Amino acid sequence: MSKLTLSIGINDYDHVRDLLSGRVQAEGIDLLPSVLPVEEIFYRFIKFREWDVAEMSFAKYISLTSQGGDGLTAIPVFPSRVFRQSSFYVRAGSELKSAAQLAGCRIGVPEWAQTASIYSRGYLTGSVGIPLTAIDWVQAGVNEAGRAEKVEIKLPDQVRLTRRPDSNLNTLLLGNEIDVVLSARPPRGFAEGSIVRLFDDSAAVERAWYQETGIFPIMHVIAIRKEQLDRHPWIATNLLKAFTQAKDRSVERALDITCSHFPLPWIPEAAKSAQATMGNDFWPYGIEPNRPTLQAFADFAFEQGVCHRRVALEELFPVQVQSSVKV
Repeated sequence: MSKLTLSIGINDYDHVRDLLSGRVQAEGIDLLPSVLPVEEIFYRFIKFREWDVAEMSFAKYISLTSQGGDGLTAIPVFPSRVFRQSSFYVRAGSELKSAAQLAGCRIGVPEWAQTASIYSRGYLTGSVGIPLTAIDWVQAGVNEAGRAEKVEIKLPDQVRLTRRPDSNLNTLLLGNEIDVVLSARPPRGFAEGSIVRLFDDSAAVERAWYQETGIFPIMHVIAIRKEQLDRHPWIATNLLKAFTQAKDRSVERALDITCSHFPLPWIPEAAKSAQATMGNDFWPYGIEPNRPTLQAFADFAFEQGVCHRRVALEELFPVQVQSSVKV
């Protein structure tokens, strides 16, 4: 019998590769993958809907959900998760050494609705205690001029955001027009040494924040065009199961001390350390294991005006994946 063919746009991840290669099969589905950089996927999927299924910025997805959904739903598969205290950048030699010093600063973001920036601002407001109104915000591309928001935002009262389509954050930071950059992608000057991270040991700050809050930041979700799910309601669960199996196989490789599955030393030790801090399933899919992170992000997105209203977590994912069979 023929299978349903679904096109998918996704980045290259070891924890997805077994599904894309066919070593793991989604029951009843043949996937037709386009493996591309995430910025290209987001642009093409949001603007043109070029795939049936696609990796998508969590911020863009929750914002669109708050505005009516725009024909999309998502499954609780999170291919990219990154702590973002490491995404605070300052000029080399800056007097800024801690997050507590950032009140009154000029801070640049590539997009107000960038997922990484939402977590970074949530850290500033929730853990550091600096309100959004205590900062002068600037929006511009990281290394190129002309970057613009991809979703409509609704800024809170008294939040100051200046758009600079004529410049980029790298230039603005080195030119002393802003003091800090919050960005998932480092400014060009970081590789050149003229820009450094705010935190000397950002991993220690991130680990402490996780232990304080239980938040393991989710960057991306797997979105599905609703028209496909309406026609084939079973695809959400089958895709979730297959993505989970591929991820579990990747984690097994990371824990395997027999041979080197990744070209880095001490990978099994790093995986064991993650288990000691975060539990055996340190990269969980599904709603319940991720509820603290999902709820925190939904709150941050609303408080920052990325969402136009509060979004309940149950709105984000179809009913088919909100529970599972128990035997």
